[in-house]
Amino acid sequence: MADYTVLIIGAADRWWTSMSLAERKEGYAQYARFNEALAAGGHQITGGGELTATTDARSIPAGGGEVTEGPYAETAEQVGGYYQIRTEDLDGLMECCQIIAGTGDGIEVRPNVDPADRPS
Repeated sequence: MADYTVLIIGAADRWWTSMSLAERKEGYAQYARFNEALAAGGHQITGGGELTATTDARSIPAGGGEVTEGPYAETAEQVGGYYQIRTEDLDGLMECCQIIAGTGDGIEVRPNVDPADRPS
């Protein structure tokens, strides 16, 4: 089994801030469908979370320094949430991710570094 982080990337203002209540409910229903598809495919959710708005972020520049308000990266798209997934089937995981990509969020899936590969 390998561990992956599924990054959910969208507009800095997050998709639900411009949607009606009905549209937000439908968006969250797609995430519930994603969770169900993961379970059905034998993928294990081991962690994750939905992040608050980028205006709530605090950042420290590379090399250290003054803490500033706002996101580290000044881009139109930001990470809005993530899942930690353990699976043997990366292709199946990517197929499940199509469900939440359909909400308008971009998805980036990256393998986690295996602790056994770290120098001791």
